[in-house]
Amino acid sequence: MHRAWFVAAVTFVTIIGAAAFRSLPSLLIDPLHADFGWSRGTIGLAVSINLALYGLTAPFAAALMDRFGIRKVVATALIVIALGSGLTVWMNHAWQLLLYWGLLVGLGSGSMALAFAATVTNRWFTERRGLVTGILTAASASGQLIFLPLLAWIVETYRWRPAAVTVALAALVVVPFVWLLLRDHPADVGLKPYGAEEFVAKPPPVPGAARRTMAVLLKAARTGPFWLLAGSFAICGASTNGLIQTHFVPAAHDHGMPIRAAASLLAVIGVFDIVGTIASGWLTDRFDARRLLAVYYALRGVSLLFLPILLAPNVHPPMIFFIVFYGLDWVATVPPTLALCREQYGDDSAIVFGWVLASHQVGAAAVAFLGGVVRDTFGSYDVIWYASGALCAAAALMALVIRRRDPAAAPALTA
Repeated sequence: MHRAWFVAAVTFVTIIGAAAFRSLPSLLIDPLHADFGWSRGTIGLAVSINLALYGLTAPFAAALMDRFGIRKVVATALIVIALGSGLTVWMNHAWQLLLYWGLLVGLGSGSMALAFAATVTNRWFTERRGLVTGILTAASASGQLIFLPLLAWIVETYRWRPAAVTVALAALVVVPFVWLLLRDHPADVGLKPYGAEEFVAKPPPVPGAARRTMAVLLKAARTGPFWLLAGSFAICGASTNGLIQTHFVPAAHDHGMPIRAAASLLAVIGVFDIVGTIASGWLTDRFDARRLLAVYYALRGVSLLFLPILLAPNVHPPMIFFIVFYGLDWVATVPPTLALCREQYGDDSAIVFGWVLASHQVGAAAVAFLGGVVRDTFGSYDVIWYASGALCAAAALMALVIRRRDPAAAPALTA
């Protein structure tokens, strides 16, 4: 078996470990509100800072990986995640939540974002890139699947502080695997990328990571496809991380559903997310990525319009159907979006995708905050469900109008 598959496996495990922290925010909204009296809008603001930094850090992390190597950047990011999550145990004021969970965990997680998966895929694979992208994207869902029921049980049984410690330890455990097993480039072990016909020399370190990242953004921003990809992916983030991952558990709890039951439903989303994302990667290798995105967004929007009437004290078959359907669609958008970035922007596609991912997280951050404000103002989440469904319809149209380009003609933006 080619060494690239082992590198992909280590990357998969690494993202699983980092995904533990992403399972916690939705479980903290009610406990922190009860313990400290903070409004849901304040708690949602901390989550929104986390989500925004998760995206805004990603393009710089991709450039830092070109400068210092994947191992150093990822290991440092995991340590920062552990530090931020661990410090929340001693917090007493809302600003500490914004600093620890918002700033530190946001910066660390941003370096572990999908730009990391894009960098590994671009360096180690020339074939099966769509499939590998799907597998690595599914890793975050696998982390959610593993940790969400466990963290929900810890929160209900021992309160929220032990759950924060569990997240910190999960991030630290992965660090040795990254340092010992991950390699930056196939040339480091004398191999060709998987599927390549010729040996590819390891490129020299690229200095000026921040300057290069901004240069790529400025040049990409002059092209129409960038704004269409960024806009549609912002809506993707708004309707997944910002909406369902942050507010589904408290919304279900508002309707009388136990927190552990609601968290288990989110974990089920994680199960089917793995299936849907890998299948989407397989489909991306074979079909028009634009049409795949349009279908994914349209179906997601329709499902959100039905959610308010499905929430109830008990888990019933229509709700299970929604969870399975939403899970299949959750991050199925990533493989075709990354494929379109690669098609449009060539060697700089990982950094461009980092900026597109930044828009994803800005959209998620906006809805994480606005969802809390809507709940505080109207006493229910219904308005935010309907608004997100309408936005998904707009994202479907944006995907369809992206113009195709010959991948061989995609220029390097920093050339």
